[in-house]
Amino acid sequence: MYLVLIAWLYVTLMMAVAEATSPMGTVLGAVMTFVLYGLLPMGIVGYILGTPSRKRAIKAREMAERAAYEEAQAQAAAPASTAPDAGGQTPAAAEQGRVAPMGKEPG
Repeated sequence: MYLVLIAWLYVTLMMAVAEATSPMGTVLGAVMTFVLYGLLPMGIVGYILGTPSRKRAIKAREMAERAAYEEAQAQAAAPASTAPDAGGQTPAAAEQGRVAPMGKEPG
């Protein structure tokens, strides 16, 4: 697909160069030739030919989002573990000197 687009842009570029370098041509005419025969039509063709791949990408993204949502719902519905320290985190050290034992003055 891209090979045809690149080839046509090359052809229109050569047309524009011929327009600009001819004794009767102008640079404005060359720019208009390149834009109207090259960029504009190939932009439209590229957009139309790229539609199926954009649809596939959108569908894949929606499926990934749906799978992530369903996994999050499954994890939220799963019962919490009753085992101590089930999170796998190391226990926090006790803070010294912050809270006095019951009935005693701090420090």
